[in-house]
Amino acid sequence: MQHRTVGIVFLLIAVLLLTGCQAASATKEELFTFQNSYIGDNSSVGNLLQYLRNSEQLEHFELQTTEEPYGMELHYAAITGDQIEETAIFNATFIFALVQNAEWVTFHFDAQTYQLTRDDLQERYGKDLRSFSSEDAVKEAIEKLLENHREVEALLQD
Repeated sequence: MQHRTVGIVFLLIAVLLLTGCQAASATKEELFTFQNSYIGDNSSVGNLLQYLRNSEQLEHFELQTTEEPYGMELHYAAITGDQIEETAIFNATFIFALVQNAEWVTFHFDAQTYQLTRDDLQERYGKDLRSFSSEDAVKEAIEKLLENHREVEALLQD
């Protein structure tokens, strides 16, 4: 009887571990399930924002859909220092790569506001951001841009 209980407990732990590992690997590529989203699709954009950097600090967002160019405003709390610049560039790059008609994103942090446009970022990356085909490719491009502090400063000053 005791061996059966130990066996059942062991089996349950194994199932939980396997399920947890599968869920973690599934979320890594889930970001690109939002590819070809549009600003007018509030739930799709809202779900995408949950996967971006510092999403737990996102207080709310507003989609601007009344006239072109379409964009969004993101309001964050409790992000400071270098995290602000990294969050703005990381999130804007993914938004422009995945949301087809997003042309600008305004980031509101406690003490700072930045607006990034698709054109500005595409100029910095040297390519149409919608042409990225994987999360890893986007992250690699972002890391390369973030290494160039002058470029980051210039981008955020525009």
